[in-house]
Amino acid sequence: MDVQKLLLDSQKNEITEYHVYNELAKFADAKNAKVLRQIAKEELKHYEWFKKKTGRDVKPSRTKIFKFKMAARIFGFTFAAKLMEYGEMNAQEVYGKIAKVHPDIKPVIKDEVKHERQLIDLIAEDRLKYLGSMVLGLNDALVELTGVLAGLTFALQNSLLVGIAGLITGISATLSMMASEYLSQRAEKAENPAKASIYTGIAYAFAVAVLIIPYFVFKSSVFTALAVSLFGVLIVIATFTYFVSIVDDKNFIQEFLTMAGISYGVALISFFVGMIARTFLGLEV
Repeated sequence: MDVQKLLLDSQKNEITEYHVYNELAKFADAKNAKVLRQIAKEELKHYEWFKKKTGRDVKPSRTKIFKFKMAARIFGFTFAAKLMEYGEMNAQEVYGKIAKVHPDIKPVIKDEVKHERQLIDLIAEDRLKYLGSMVLGLNDALVELTGVLAGLTFALQNSLLVGIAGLITGISATLSMMASEYLSQRAEKAENPAKASIYTGIAYAFAVAVLIIPYFVFKSSVFTALAVSLFGVLIVIATFTYFVSIVDDKNFIQEFLTMAGISYGVALISFFVGMIARTFLGLEV
């Protein structure tokens, strides 16, 4: 075991996390920001402890700082803080190895355990509170519209017509989903049914855009448009499933395969329905 390398890597990690926690504090409310800045101060103290052991200054990882900053900006403070939580867990394992040579690291390990607990207890932001509404909107859009577009692709075999039909269907379905979610949340006496409805609509509209844009881009090849649209579905599912798996502590692979399997399964069945409709109804577009 190369203890010196472990010390240097840990030292770099501590100074990096000092900057990351200060950056995350900018995205948090006053209460959470205070906790994050306190954690940052303790990470700086840890850096100084490692510096005494290595006798060297170490620069932070600007790439990691940027990654967490962007994660907070795009996916929200909860997502970024959850990622940091996993980092704290990994740090505890490494510090356990260092403790065999430097037992005076135990106060640092104690702080890392405390940080993990503090991060778990933080945050309740809107995009997490209404995660269920976002999942509902996205799942419904991907399953319903993927099926519709796959069926229309073979039945009509005209990119522009499929795109227009998909757009009309998508807009109508988005408004319908928003109304249904609002009424559902209102019936359950939820805190803010309007906001839940908006989050559902945003997720649905985003999925609609990803699915239908290829049909307006690849006007000369309807099957190319379908292939690009289905690839877009895969990217959306992977991104959203990763987000949910982090903030909701779920298994990414299992959630991804379930959601992708349902969406592609419906698309395949709808494709054959479109094929049958075109054959038996004698459609020529």
